[in-house]
Amino acid sequence: MISRRNIRVKVMQCLYAAEAESGALPVEKVLVLLRKYLDQTADLFTFTVYLLTEVARYAETDSRNRAAKHLPSYEDLHVNTKISGNTLLWTILEAKGFKSSVEERGLNLLLEQDTVRKIYQKLVDTPIYQEYILKESRDKKSEKDLLSFIFTDLLMADEDVTEMLEEHFVQWDDDADMIYQMVLNMLSKPSSCSFTEIAGPEKTRYARTLLETAMEKKEMTMELIKPRLKNWDPERIAVLDMIMIRMGVCELLFFETIPVKVTINEYIDLAKSYSTNQSGHFVNGILDSIHKDLLASGRLDKVDFKKSKGN
Repeated sequence: MISRRNIRVKVMQCLYAAEAESGALPVEKVLVLLRKYLDQTADLFTFTVYLLTEVARYAETDSRNRAAKHLPSYEDLHVNTKISGNTLLWTILEAKGFKSSVEERGLNLLLEQDTVRKIYQKLVDTPIYQEYILKESRDKKSEKDLLSFIFTDLLMADEDVTEMLEEHFVQWDDDADMIYQMVLNMLSKPSSCSFTEIAGPEKTRYARTLLETAMEKKEMTMELIKPRLKNWDPERIAVLDMIMIRMGVCELLFFETIPVKVTINEYIDLAKSYSTNQSGHFVNGILDSIHKDLLASGRLDKVDFKKSKGN
């Protein structure tokens, strides 16, 4: 489900919110904020998948509506509803927690039926759909390809859908790319998808520990960072850049299972995506310098954060 990169983004957002309060927020409150952000992402992901399933299932609604006409035509009485039995669609619909998540979180109340109908009508006119309904057999590839097409080429390309997501989910702009990839991953491996816990125990623990480390070890990490800032104008250093560097230093020191190269590359990428044009170069320079010094001094002996709390 949610990747470590996505986790880093959520932790970064929490730390930014804490910085906005002059760092006065206690760790416990920021952890609550982290849980809120993860829950919001779960809602957005679940709703996006729900929207996809409702478009696919609209064939049944279209069939009933057309058959109920005063003078239905032959075509009205013979609407092809093959897509409603799409095997991947039903794997999603029957996934643990999907239906309950939609209903308990009130996500079904956010759905705009006119948008669903419009997307479905676009779908039935496409060559890929016409080819799909003409095939008598079902195979995993065609079932997946059709749902992927609906998601990528119709839903994500539609301005009304984007406006609906922006209206109901304030984090859509930040999470759009992440949700896009999460849905594609879900369509490829639906059995690995969870709608009740978007991060899972291991990644939830990683998120909490990274946030706690970055806050409680702030003074220590800044002692490593400050000497490297002499060639940079402090007034032009973005707050997000400093937060990402602190997070990166924490991973270098306290996260035993994450390779150094992965850590540095991830924060360079995040800096490019979320901060200024020069941020990737800046973050790379500082983290690389700290890494080399830690390596040269024999201090890059990673320890678990929990073991270092007394330091």
